[in-house]
Amino acid sequence: MVKLGSEKRPAIVRVQTPTRAEEILSICNKHGWQVIVGIELDKPEDISDVERLLSPNVSEETAPKVERNDPCPCGSGLKFKKCCSKKYESSVGHNLS
Repeated sequence: MVKLGSEKRPAIVRVQTPTRAEEILSICNKHGWQVIVGIELDKPEDISDVERLLSPNVSEETAPKVERNDPCPCGSGLKFKKCCSKKYESSVGHNLS
């Protein structure tokens, strides 16, 4: 999939004033993101693409994997298998044997 904010998939933003459009363009230029800004006075502002770029979610694929014998990421000081592995198994449906 093409990355949001790239030339092939620019962020699309709708604002109500030219001043707000300049603010959004400034943010995107600072980060090197491609953006299309539309000024529409009669429609509500929609800057969700830029918000997504500013606070990307960490997916399970990019998060470091916790092994059974690693320290638990909750900070308890216990091994993962003795602490939160049971919670993880029930919420995700995986068995960590």
